[in-house]
Amino acid sequence: MTQQHSAIAPAPKNPAKAKRGDWWRDAVIYQVYPRSFADSNGDGMGDLEGVRSRLPYLRDLGVDAVWLSPFYASPQADAGYDVADYRAVDPMFGSLLDADALIRDAHGLGLRVIVDLVPNHSSDQHDWFKRALREGPGSPLRERYHFRPGKGEHGELPPNDWESVFGGPAWTRVPDGEWYLHLFAPEQPDFNWEHPAVGDEFRSVLRFWFDIGIDGFRIDVAHGLVKAEGLPDLGSHDQAKLLGNDVMPFFDQDGVHDIYRQWRLVLDEYAGERIFVAEAWTPTVERTANYVRPDELHQAFNFQYLTTYWDAKELRTVVDRTLEAMRPVGAPATWVLSNHDVTRHTTRFANPPGLGTQIRLAGDRELGLRRARAATLLMLALPGSAYIYQGEELGLPDVVDLSDEVRQDPAYFRGAGQDGFRDGCRVPIPWTRAGSSYGFGDGGSWLPQPEGWGELSIEAQTGTAGSTLELYRAALAARRAQPDLGAGDSVEWLRAPEGVLAFRRGEFVCVANTSGESVTTSAYGRLLLASGEVTEADGEAKLPADTTVWWTTTP
Repeated sequence: MTQQHSAIAPAPKNPAKAKRGDWWRDAVIYQVYPRSFADSNGDGMGDLEGVRSRLPYLRDLGVDAVWLSPFYASPQADAGYDVADYRAVDPMFGSLLDADALIRDAHGLGLRVIVDLVPNHSSDQHDWFKRALREGPGSPLRERYHFRPGKGEHGELPPNDWESVFGGPAWTRVPDGEWYLHLFAPEQPDFNWEHPAVGDEFRSVLRFWFDIGIDGFRIDVAHGLVKAEGLPDLGSHDQAKLLGNDVMPFFDQDGVHDIYRQWRLVLDEYAGERIFVAEAWTPTVERTANYVRPDELHQAFNFQYLTTYWDAKELRTVVDRTLEAMRPVGAPATWVLSNHDVTRHTTRFANPPGLGTQIRLAGDRELGLRRARAATLLMLALPGSAYIYQGEELGLPDVVDLSDEVRQDPAYFRGAGQDGFRDGCRVPIPWTRAGSSYGFGDGGSWLPQPEGWGELSIEAQTGTAGSTLELYRAALAARRAQPDLGAGDSVEWLRAPEGVLAFRRGEFVCVANTSGESVTTSAYGRLLLASGEVTEADGEAKLPADTTVWWTTTP
């Protein structure tokens, strides 16, 4: 018997799950990058009204919550991650009324809303920073950032040897001779979290958005707020050690945890189940677990998993380490394959391992899509919560052939540091087969969409047997319906051929073949779903290369 996945009607969440207040322990959260999701006014830039109009699509997809990348007032030097006013919506995205309407509509559809918060740095157009520059050395406003005199005979050298994540020195000199710290672009000066006014301001910002009705915050650069005392030179530290057990003097300092304990007190003032999610790039998953202790944050992105290649042995290692690290702190594991800062996994898996998360090669696209589909079913079967980046449910690849003239990623233009290829995963998604910008909007798109983009569109894939969109819909419906999927802290590993992962969770079994060739395994019961064609006969199943299968032992 040959079986392949098929579309199934959205199922209500399992009653046992629905009664739990801690919805975030098994939530599937969909990341919307607003400027690339849907454009309501034809200016080529996505906006909040565009997102609002497409909320029924996300409800029908089967996700539990929507995470919105920044839409605050900003000069857009780094796509909104340079915030000038944390209590205002940038006019390119709409207004506070639009944000309020979006949140209300989402709640009416049963979707929760999480918004980005950027506390490590502001825009250089933030009122505090502009006043600090205007008032000059000695201004109390300069104490809210990291202003320092330079080294050298005339202060002509940076205060220390730190490098910006975007390349070049992490310091910029102002006309009066002082330097200010920016771990990212010069337009993004870092806050000094040792100053009490900074903490007071952000606790006020939390309350502002909680009062409007959001369900949580994703905290950008959550690991970066506190710097080592005295801002010491890197010395023997180097970027390579970030991948080991060492802690950089500007990232993952223990002082950040006091900040999040204060934030948790603010959140706990509000009724309902609101959450904090950390973007914390840490050396190890054990360090990540520190951010989700019971009195701090609720979730932290699992970047160790995201950066693991499609390899059974490596995946099993990171799954085991993740579950082991999260168990003592009582937090759910989170699983993620793509986001707005890395090459989409459809393209990553189309290329050889070792190229990192920023790739400028198309690779074998058919292979990449096959692996991406299999990786998604594996991810959604693991215990905990999962994140989906917009467009991955369409199997979108990165757009790797953008010309230099159209690129907008600031890291791309600063040379060293990040590769600066983030534009490729931010190209606006296609909604229709044809039309202006494939249904994104009526006025083109801020990044050019490639020819043939419409064949990957929601319109083209909806109702199409075997499409990636229908695979996601079926997987999310099955995940809702299966009592053994979602929250949990362990898996039971099963014997499997080389290059194959197999595990049981109650009456559910997942088998993922990463070996690159067909394998034969046991057929573990009733086949629920498969990312590719599977043949079953006489109690055995033949899995093609790069295929994941879900079974249930219930009739």
